Amino acid sequence: MKIKPFRGLRPPQAIIEQVASRPYDVLNSDEARTEAGDNEKSLYHIIKPEIDFPIGTDEHDPCVYAKAVENFNKFKNNGWLVQDKNENYYIYAQTMNGRTQYGLVICASVEDYLGGLIKKHELTRRDKEEDRMKHIRVNNANMEPVFFACHDNPALDSIIAKYAEQKPEYDFIAPDDGIRHTFHIIDNRADIDRITEIFADIPAMYIADGHHRSAAAALVGAEKARNNPNHKGDEEYNFFMAVCFSASQLTILDYNRLVKDLNGLSDDEFIDLLKENFTVVNKGNSNYKPSAPHNFSLYLSTDTGGQWYSLTAKDGTFDETDPAASLDVTISSCLILDRILGIKDLRSDKRIDFVGGIRGLDELKRRVDSGEMKLALALYPVSMNQLMAIADSGNIMPPKTTWFEPKLRSGLVVHDILF
Repeated sequence: MKIKPFRGLRPPQAIIEQVASRPYDVLNSDEARTEAGDNEKSLYHIIKPEIDFPIGTDEHDPCVYAKAVENFNKFKNNGWLVQDKNENYYIYAQTMNGRTQYGLVICASVEDYLGGLIKKHELTRRDKEEDRMKHIRVNNANMEPVFFACHDNPALDSIIAKYAEQKPEYDFIAPDDGIRHTFHIIDNRADIDRITEIFADIPAMYIADGHHRSAAAALVGAEKARNNPNHKGDEEYNFFMAVCFSASQLTILDYNRLVKDLNGLSDDEFIDLLKENFTVVNKGNSNYKPSAPHNFSLYLSTDTGGQWYSLTAKDGTFDETDPAASLDVTISSCLILDRILGIKDLRSDKRIDFVGGIRGLDELKRRVDSGEMKLALALYPVSMNQLMAIADSGNIMPPKTTWFEPKLRSGLVVHDILF
């Protein structure tokens, strides 16, 4: 892998908690407007600039992108984002439920992304790519990092551990999720050079979260290379900002499904059809969580109240040798959502919704009991080994397969691609 250090644009220590925000794609405009409140230093004014316009303003209106540029310049002019004097790597650590994961903040190579060394496991949508491309083009910056993973590397872990023992540059607990965020600067030239050397021997990195940001950054970088008659290959636009974690440190939560109806079937007919491919066990009204891969949890609204069921896929109902076909999201999509419920396209069908596992089974139960949904389907989480196997094979996962927690905070560092 080809990586490089960079001169990060960062908030002064005193205002880091005012600037830092959740990622642009985990909340809507109204939520961002509420969270920003009267805090003019919130990064939402750059990554969700529609909050500075009347409610209902189209977030893709050209005036909104122009406002992002205006606000970005304001942040720099007011000293709310200050560029480091030297090129550094950075360590970004997150602590949730007493468990800490350490990521290395780097600039990854556009060439590596376009060449397939930075591996994907999801499809991207062109409209979402174009939105992020416009944002990068007008600001000439990667405002938010992409979330990467790589196979564990003891030499890299050793360097990170050395800096993690020192006093961090930033250290705060986010009020909305209770997660602790710490940030260290790697400014020793020997350590910087060693990290670059280590990555030169790493064969691949994997996008954990941020497929659209990765695609957009790479496409804009390639555009700038084509349009620069003096292009050399070492310009900042040839790289984009990412935080790379050792795979063993990461936690993937379940990503669960909610469906509005039974496709014209009665409760008994639906259960009978499930029994063709699953061993079905009624678990009553107590929450039931999937116990292992290929075991599913079903919560169904019935005439006698909500009932939980254990569903275990029978032998021979899927190809165990195929890393994509043996994913629980694939099994449930093929054997339940498609075959029984008639849901063919998870991206567009209005009868289905998705809930990240961070919200727990109670959220699934609540939405079914409210009458909004007819059933909930909870899945066993995908493993990092499965994710990397899928990416290595060149396959992709079905939509809404992985839910990573904790999410990366935005605003700790920004990458200027014109410097």
